[in-house]
Amino acid sequence: MVLAGAPAPTVDPEEAALSRSAAAAAAVQDAEPGPVAARARGLTKAYGTGETAVRALDAVDVDIARGRFTAVMGPSGSGKSTLMHCLAGLDSVSAGRVWLGGTEITGLKERELTRLRRDRIGFMFQSFNLLPTLTAAENITLPLDIAGRRPEPAWVERVVDTLGLRDRLGHRPAQLSGGQQQRVACARALVSRPELIFADEPTGNLDSRSGLEVLGFLREAVDRLDQTVVMVTHDPGAAAHSDLVLFLGDGRIVDTMAEPSAEAVLERMKRFDTLLPETGQRPGTGLPSEAGSRPRTGSPSEARQQPGAGASPEAGQRPAPASPTEARQQPAPASPSEARPGGGGPQAGAGFREG
Repeated sequence: MVLAGAPAPTVDPEEAALSRSAAAAAAVQDAEPGPVAARARGLTKAYGTGETAVRALDAVDVDIARGRFTAVMGPSGSGKSTLMHCLAGLDSVSAGRVWLGGTEITGLKERELTRLRRDRIGFMFQSFNLLPTLTAAENITLPLDIAGRRPEPAWVERVVDTLGLRDRLGHRPAQLSGGQQQRVACARALVSRPELIFADEPTGNLDSRSGLEVLGFLREAVDRLDQTVVMVTHDPGAAAHSDLVLFLGDGRIVDTMAEPSAEAVLERMKRFDTLLPETGQRPGTGLPSEAGSRPRTGSPSEARQQPGAGASPEAGQRPAPASPTEARQQPAPASPSEARPGGGGPQAGAGFREG
C-alpha cells in the first residue's frame, strides 16, 4: 500500500456509527440516481441589511448534471465562489432551496451538514487548507480517517501517481512548494470518491504541465469513474475541459455553453467588458457602465469654475502658456507665503499643487 506508514486513526465510535448510518441512508435514497447531482431553486445570498445589503446571488435556478464536468465562470464579484459555497453547504442561504442528490441541505443542522460534506462531497481550494502538522500522505487520507473508512489501495496509488506525489508523501506542507501543496489537496478531494467534487481554481497555483495533468485527471474521473465535478475558474483553457460552462453576471446565470472550446469561452468572457451604448450596461449583467451611471464632466478646471467666474487662481484656473518657450519665460506665481504679508517663508507653500 502506498500509505502503509500512516498511523492508525483514532475514531469516535459514535461518530463512526453516525457516518455509517448517513452513508446507508444516502445509498438507499440514491439507489436509483437521477440525472441531477445537485440543484438549487430561487437561491439568494445577501450580505448586509437594509440599504447597504449586497446580493451576491439573485434567485438562481441551477441543475448540476450527475456524471458531468461543469465549469463556472464570470467577472470578479459575479458570485461564482458564493454559488459553489451555497451548493456545497459551506455557506447558508438567504432564500431559496438547495439539494444534494435527493437530500435538501438548506434545512440541515450544522452537525448533519458536516457529516454530509465529509462523506459525500470532495473539496479542492486554491488556498490548499492542509494541516501543517500532518504529512502529505496523512493529509490525503484525512477525510477517510475521520469517517472511519479504509482507503482503497489501488485507487490511492493511482491518484498519487497521477498527481506526481509519490516521492513527497512523507513531507509536511511547509516542505512542499505551492504547486505540490495544491496537488495534495487535489488528491485529498479525490481519494474518497465523493458524489460531487467542488473545485475552486484547482490549477491556479500550478505550472502549466501540472495543471493540465490535474484537469486531465478530473476529466478522467468524470468519464471513467462517473464522478461529478463543479469547477470555478477564470481560465478559458481550464473551462474547455468541462462539458458545460455556466456564466455568472451580477449574481445570476446569464449564459451557458455546452462542449466549450478555449477560444469560444474567451470570446464569451470578452462580452462582459463590452458596453451597450443604448443601455450603458455590460451584456448579461445588470452592471452600469461609467457612461450609464454618471454624467460626463469636463476637465478639473471646468468643474471648479462657476458661471461668471474669471480665470483667476481663486476660480481654480491658470491660463495655459502659448508654448514651452513662453512658459519658461513667464515669472513663477507667488507662493502662498509671499502672497500674504507676514507669511512663514517659502516652506509655507511647499507641497501645494494644482488639482
